[in-house]
Amino acid sequence: MPASTITSKGQITIPKEIRDHLHIKAGDKIDFILDETGKVVFMPVTSDVRELKGFLHRKGRKAVSVQEMNKAVKDRFKKG
Repeated sequence: MPASTITSKGQITIPKEIRDHLHIKAGDKIDFILDETGKVVFMPVTSDVRELKGFLHRKGRKAVSVQEMNKAVKDRFKKG
C-alpha cells in the first residue's frame, strides 16, 4: 500500500503509483472531501476533456436532475 510522510510544513508527496492511477501531474489541483463518517477522499479537480465524452444529452435518454447528479456523486464517494 503506497504511503507518504507529512513534512513540517504539512506537505506530502503523492506516490507515483497513485499519481499514475489518477492521471495527475505537477500543477494539477486536488479536492479533499470529508464524508459524514470522517473518511477523507481526494480526487483530481482537473480532467482531460476526453473524459467528458458522453456527458451530453442523447436522443431517447432521460434527463437527470441536479439533485440526482449530486446524489450520484455523493454515493460514488461513499463507495470510495
